[in-house]
Amino acid sequence: MAKCRVLLVDDEPVFLKSMAKVLGARDYEVETAEDGAAALKRMAEREFDVVVLDQRMPGMDGLTTLEHIRRDFPVVPVILLTGHAEMDTAIEAMDRGAVDYLLKPAAVEKLCERLNAALERKAVLQGMLKPEG
Repeated sequence: MAKCRVLLVDDEPVFLKSMAKVLGARDYEVETAEDGAAALKRMAEREFDVVVLDQRMPGMDGLTTLEHIRRDFPVVPVILLTGHAEMDTAIEAMDRGAVDYLLKPAAVEKLCERLNAALERKAVLQGMLKPEG
């Protein structure tokens, strides 16, 4: 079975490096991007199974990046991750198509559970979109 390909997007390099290492040790294949524009560029170059996206970033914020991902990569699930507990933002993220919303620092086990749930949702969605035949 192929490793789950995760794109981790956050403007904090230390967080990216440490989270990529931790997820890699749990058998996820992780690539990183430090902003929304870089994330969209990586997604255009390579297929990812799940995106974990920081909500607050300079330039293109997480919600704007989420909109672009939903438009250009509709079956890729996005988990929004933020260090700021704002219920309105969580609701808006879900309304815009995020499959989940976690607060930093998220426990690694909880993030892995959410990644696996997002993968299951993606598989169901892809099955629904396949032409009958």
